[in-house]
Amino acid sequence: MTVRHPWQYVPGLSALLFLSLLMVAPPAMAQTAATPDDYGKLADTLENDASRQALIEQLRGLQAASNPSPLGLEDEVPATEIAADAPSGQTAGQVSLARRMAAATGNMAGDIGRQFAALGALVTGWMGDSSETAAASPAVDWKAVSAALLNLAILVVTTFVLFAVLRTLAGPAFTRLSGWARAGSEKLAILRTTVAVALAAVLDVIVVGLAYLGGTFVAPLLTEQLGADATRLALFLNAFLVVELIKAGLRMFFSSRYEGLRLLPVAADQARYCNGFLAREAGWVGYGMLVLVPVLNFNVSPALGSGVGTLIMLLALVYAAAVILRKKSVLADALGRRAQASAGPLRLVLLLLARTWHWLALAYALLVFAVTVLNPDTALPYVAKATLLTLVYVGLGMLVAVALAQLIGKEVQFSERLNASMPRLQARVNTYIPTGLKVIRALILALVVVLSLDAWHLYDLAAWYATPAGAQVVASLIDILIILALAAAVWVALASLVEHKFSPGEDSSAAQAARGETLLGLFHTTLAITIIIMTAMIVLSEVGVDIGPLIAGAGVLGLAIGFGAQKLVQDVITGVFIQVENAMNTGDFVSVGGNSGTVERVGIRSVALRDLYGTYHIVPFSSVDAVSNFTREYGNHVGEYGIAYRESIDDAIVQLEAAFEALKEGPHKDNILAPMTVAGVTALADSSVNIRVVIKTTPGNQWAVGRAFNRLVKIYFDQAGIEIPFPHTTLYFGEDRDGSAPAARVRLADDRVVSTQGSGDN
Repeated sequence: MTVRHPWQYVPGLSALLFLSLLMVAPPAMAQTAATPDDYGKLADTLENDASRQALIEQLRGLQAASNPSPLGLEDEVPATEIAADAPSGQTAGQVSLARRMAAATGNMAGDIGRQFAALGALVTGWMGDSSETAAASPAVDWKAVSAALLNLAILVVTTFVLFAVLRTLAGPAFTRLSGWARAGSEKLAILRTTVAVALAAVLDVIVVGLAYLGGTFVAPLLTEQLGADATRLALFLNAFLVVELIKAGLRMFFSSRYEGLRLLPVAADQARYCNGFLAREAGWVGYGMLVLVPVLNFNVSPALGSGVGTLIMLLALVYAAAVILRKKSVLADALGRRAQASAGPLRLVLLLLARTWHWLALAYALLVFAVTVLNPDTALPYVAKATLLTLVYVGLGMLVAVALAQLIGKEVQFSERLNASMPRLQARVNTYIPTGLKVIRALILALVVVLSLDAWHLYDLAAWYATPAGAQVVASLIDILIILALAAAVWVALASLVEHKFSPGEDSSAAQAARGETLLGLFHTTLAITIIIMTAMIVLSEVGVDIGPLIAGAGVLGLAIGFGAQKLVQDVITGVFIQVENAMNTGDFVSVGGNSGTVERVGIRSVALRDLYGTYHIVPFSSVDAVSNFTREYGNHVGEYGIAYRESIDDAIVQLEAAFEALKEGPHKDNILAPMTVAGVTALADSSVNIRVVIKTTPGNQWAVGRAFNRLVKIYFDQAGIEIPFPHTTLYFGEDRDGSAPAARVRLADDRVVSTQGSGDN
């Protein structure tokens, strides 16, 4: 199945691809066929010693002065001619670039005007009756032209009929390849599509080659039987081979009939439009420049051939510009949607490209046309090669990026057994995959840009790489990438091993789970710091930095920090030993440094506690003299219950045991680990006899169990009438100085309060 992404509608790109087709047409416009008179004049020149020597000197001078620029503007417009009439007396080297470009533009316009003027003169000469025009225009043998056209038409029809038949016979193979590419899993879609397209391209080339061979078999028959010109027939066959191979390449990207054989992820109607447009332009430019122009040059007039060639290229330029302007919003919208889904510098680049791509395409089209007119012999092959190489680099880069994205996928799935032993491995790998893909895409983009700039000869990549500095830079870059990849792999492997060692299993207790979480955090931090420092040092050594002074400086700095920050060093060392001894874990209730609370975080230099009031305490390990852990293995509720001296101790113990039995039947039954232990009478206090009991509970639950047991003890003592002593208070109402207001006496009798005062009745 073909993968889709936001660049689904790209018909505007077809115009850019067509501009590259303009490059592959050979410089037929510059071809001029030599006439018999030219041969005679050349022979006369060579026979004369003086003229021959002058010709040799002229050729040597041209060789010494020829130094064409990439676009060939200097050959068209010598700087000496521009500066010849400069009022300021400028030399050729002082002429400004702007004046040279203006002169080149003027010469280009003049060349186009002269070509069309010559073309108009020839047409007027054929159709007019004046003797001067007839003398200036070459005579045309229309009978010979008709016969030549008939012979060429026979070959054209035969070749294209054979090509159509072969394409029809190959149709079922294309259909099966398309179906195979669209079947199967989405993960391998790009690989199947690439293989299917490659096989289809080979089959397409074979069909074109067989049709070409069929045409070469018919051509000699036409030459022998009808006296046809073998050169004209060969021109068509060569043009057929070139144009149809170009169309076969287009079908790899814009296959309209077979969706599975389409490399670019565009819709079927868009592919049909792009393929039709590019095929028409390829046929127009290819057959026109490779067949029509050479025939006109040789058989009619070089001026006519040059003018027709210019007209063909101009019409192709106008058509391409019309498509670019008509489809500019389609590609701009697609780029805009892609930009909205991106972030960072890529988003800005895509937004800028969405607004300016059509201007860039038009400028490139004008550049192609300009170099075609100015200097097709040197500039045109240069631009053609650079354009085709750029398209190849961009296409391969996109193909590799998409293939990697599909092969790796958005998420990696591990087996249940591996996930059970290393529970965070899958999440960690799936976190790093998008980052890795972004890095790979950035490297591919950088490589495409570098190769494209080299294709346009903005610098010589091969020469730069041949230098020691270039080879060293490339080797260092490759080494750094390998080091970073190995560092990431080592981090994933070691972190996963630590998780496998310390991650609690399904049957682990709460204490083991807390210890595992604490040690995981500690080892993860240590591993991360170690790997980052080692990787940074190795990378610095690869880029040529001497890390010896850095290591020595780090040692001196560490020594200075050790003396100046002894508390920090003490914190770290104490924290390491506390973790090794398993003194506390996350979730434990501890008392350290004068603070008590639940451990929320255990770091490498401090511990964070949350007390009962919600206060958050951070206690440095250097201030920890002892660690009191209340949630380790088990807890004890130690309760002391006082009874009055007149009560029976044995009856009180019976009620305590009854309260414990009720406790075991309540909600805390799972938190009680052993029967209650009655330690006995611990003290004969001033107003009570104290009895101690001990209840063993699960760790951390001793306080909850104690509160529940205290409630039950009060209930059972009340039911048994056992007094729990409490302080007694004497009320004194006071009296006057003369004693006339004696204190009130209050007593309880038959649940009624009787009050007497003074010396009244008792």
